[in-house]
This record gives sequence, C-alpha cells and structure tokens, in this order.
Amino acid sequence: MKTQSLILSTATRYLLPLLLLFSFFLLLRGHNEPGGGFEGGLVAAAAFALYAIALDVGAARGILKVDPRVLIGLGVLTSAASGILSLLAGKPFLTALWFKHTLPVLGKVGTPLLFDMGVYLLVLGVTLMIIFALVEE
Repeated sequence: MKTQSLILSTATRYLLPLLLLFSFFLLLRGHNEPGGGFEGGLVAAAAFALYAIALDVGAARGILKVDPRVLIGLGVLTSAASGILSLLAGKPFLTALWFKHTLPVLGKVGTPLLFDMGVYLLVLGVTLMIIFALVEE
C-alpha cells in the first residue's frame, strides 16, 4: 500500500487550481507574446501529474474527467481547424486571420489563438498519457 504524505496531498489540492489558472494565462498570452499552447499544456500536465503522485492516478483521472486520448484528438482537430479557416478565406494554409475588434482581456484574437488551443490540448493529452502510464506502473 502506498503511504501518502498529508502535507503533499493537502498542498496539491490548493496548487492544482492555481497551476491550471497559470497554464490558462500562458495559453492566452502566447498568441501575442512568448508562451502559448505548448508551455500552457506542460504546466497543466504538471498540475495533474502532481495530483496523481500526491493521491493516485484514479483520482487524477477523476478530476480530469476526459480520457487523454480524447484531448489528443480534440487538439489535432482544433489546430487543423485554424488552418482550414484560412483556406476557406482564400489564403494559404495556417495564414493568421484576425478579428477586427479587440477583446478587453484577450486583446487581438484570431486563428493563432485557435491553433495554440489545439497545441495546448494535444500537449496536455500526450503528456498525461505518458505520466499516467508511468505512475500506474
């Protein structure tokens, strides 16, 4: 039986939402400045990995509520959709398209953010598949 650290498991319950919020910040920042889907996805995966180590993989999968393979598929489809939108607009594949109006918190929003969201989901899914498989062993 695995012995659990009370301090680690308690701290993890508070760190998980903070790390997920930080990963979302990195995702939103990345389409205009350094950061983005890759870094945000890694931080989110680290949050769930910490949860899996502190408690167990079943608890981490329960908090995630989605199979990592589904995240991988959604990530690939979302990134591909950002390229298809530019094709539909008569531009080359993956050409950035921007909305004319800026949003108060996000700033300029366009297909690069959609691409970053796909990368975020893809990196999160692949990393969690690897981490969950290693922790289960």
